[in-house]
Amino acid sequence: MFEAGDAVDARALRRWAELGLKAIEERRDEINVLNVFPVPDGDTGTNLLITVRAAVDGLHSSGTSDSAAGVLEALARGAFTGARGNSGVILAQMLRGMADATATDDPLDAAGLARALDRAAAEVMRALSTPADGTIVSVLHAAAAGASRLGAGATPADVALAAADAAAAALQHTVTQLDVLAEAGVVDAGGLGLLILLDALVEVVTGQRPDRCLTLTTRPVPPVRSAARPDDSRFDDTLVHDVTRETQDYEVMYFVSDSDDEHLETLRTRLDALGDSVAVVGDGAGTWSVHVHCCDPGAAVEAGLAAGRLHRIEITCFALDAVHGDSCAGEHRHPPAASGRAVLAVVEGDGAAQLFEAEGAVVVRADRPMTIPGLLDAIRAVDAPEVLVLPNGSLSEQNLVAVGAAAREDHRAVMFLPSWSMVQGLASLAVHDAGRDSVDDAFTMTEAAATTRWGSLRVAQERALTWVGTCEPGDSLGLAGHDVVVIEHDLVAAGASLLDKVLAAGGELVTMLVGSDAPEDLTEQLTAHLDAHHPEVEVVVYHGGQGSDLLQLGVE
Repeated sequence: MFEAGDAVDARALRRWAELGLKAIEERRDEINVLNVFPVPDGDTGTNLLITVRAAVDGLHSSGTSDSAAGVLEALARGAFTGARGNSGVILAQMLRGMADATATDDPLDAAGLARALDRAAAEVMRALSTPADGTIVSVLHAAAAGASRLGAGATPADVALAAADAAAAALQHTVTQLDVLAEAGVVDAGGLGLLILLDALVEVVTGQRPDRCLTLTTRPVPPVRSAARPDDSRFDDTLVHDVTRETQDYEVMYFVSDSDDEHLETLRTRLDALGDSVAVVGDGAGTWSVHVHCCDPGAAVEAGLAAGRLHRIEITCFALDAVHGDSCAGEHRHPPAASGRAVLAVVEGDGAAQLFEAEGAVVVRADRPMTIPGLLDAIRAVDAPEVLVLPNGSLSEQNLVAVGAAAREDHRAVMFLPSWSMVQGLASLAVHDAGRDSVDDAFTMTEAAATTRWGSLRVAQERALTWVGTCEPGDSLGLAGHDVVVIEHDLVAAGASLLDKVLAAGGELVTMLVGSDAPEDLTEQLTAHLDAHHPEVEVVVYHGGQGSDLLQLGVE
């Protein structure tokens, strides 16, 4: 039992991590619904949960958790590896600061705990290019200041409570510091997550969690769904229109190694010019985590390549258009009038639609099964004499032949490219060049699609005989192309086995397109498998939102 005068030791910090994880799990949806800054995508609670869970996983797998310094180091490394989103990166850097400060203060007495919080606030400020008032950063600085104000005779319990009380006051103040929060009538979501973690520390050192009466919102907000994703229709039109921001359509995160301070400073400058919410966080061992919101994810990745070796690249499209309505099969967006060549892509999922549209494609939605008349109507609606079609597995070869024959009766050139999955379609679209001759462009796109090996993860709905045996309902299936090659009871095990099989012939880049029903930590566990068993392979993760596959994989 922790006594008020005790120093905060390894046992207390382990208990803090476990209580903090449980508290964030319980209040994730509450945090998500407050999330309007820096992007109103309703995922701050989910990002914090994933990051804290990664920190705790790092602690459980560490062999150096017999001291306060060892526990904080393990938590910091775990959070660094699994950090998700802007709030997750900030939390990881906070733990890094606490770990660095604790190396000489083990265990933590009152003064040591105050120094750890002060170092955490300083490290977060150093990692961010333009920290904003009224955010998790403000709440952290208030907590550190509250802890530092106590004089001699204070106990660790006094420091923890003073930090949490100061954070609570700062959280209430956030609604007056940022216009976007005032317009939405909410406090900062990340700041609430930090307060929850600080209150968990208070519970560890006092035996009682503070009973706070906080005003988190000043106007009604709609309920949230349990799985937070960028395409969730979480905000009603009123709230979304109340929140205005400089549009940055993508969140880009990756790790950089084989770099130095000079290259990283250049990288930070380039990312500042490309977007906002820039954070560059080190793990203390020669690797840095980079985060930015921007409109050009390719440029953000290129900037990183100039700074060092990249891995674990993750690109998320915020897909805010999904907030304003449900999609249906056959829905397509008419492009501006054009006189040249157009690419039409059949797409499932809001995030995937945004990806294809960002690359200049005309999108026809296939969230319900595509039909011959639906695809034919979409082709006829394209205002271009030449149409390259990426069917992405939506219709059989025979049906595509029928569509092509009918479309060409309109005296237009229509060519179907061999993309049997959306990951192949993305690879093909990446090399599209409207300035090339039509035949050359089609050939290049066809080659890109054909050389992209692809697979998918699904859950068996019925008993069936496959090439690798009989599957039962509920089994996790890994498909290479259209063929089942893996049957497992565990989804992560199926994904890891599938990755090993599709990479057996080599590969430099794995693209993951995440489905709407995929477990939130699936890609983190699969990228960890790649890091351990295929470290030479780069990974890019997109949140596609498709309902058919839990995950699509492309290997180039």
